[in-house]
Amino acid sequence: MGLKTTFKRIRDNYVINQARGARLPEFSETEICRYRVLFSGRVQKVGFRLEVCELAVRLGLTGFCKNLENGDVLAEFQGTEEKINFLISFMESLKRIRITNKVMEKLEVDEGLTGFVKG
Repeated sequence: MGLKTTFKRIRDNYVINQARGARLPEFSETEICRYRVLFSGRVQKVGFRLEVCELAVRLGLTGFCKNLENGDVLAEFQGTEEKINFLISFMESLKRIRITNKVMEKLEVDEGLTGFVKG
């Protein structure tokens, strides 16, 4: 196994442990909504998508998160607005990630959407 692979595995384990250990607040049950969010900044090669996916699953959100060729990350989240906002705020608070811009677009709820996918 190469050095690059070893460091990636160490980073991924750190990210997974951080996401699984994050303290989640109590959320009220509110209306389901769906957002497309474009994140810019230092959001690739830092475990961003992995952490988003781990947290989204813990929060019961559905959707996806994928890297774009220009270095941005595109995500769609479906769930309560409170949980979506918590996930985004949590990601913005991380030191290894630097979100310099985010563009949010509200979408129609997709009743058939299940699971959360890291693309």
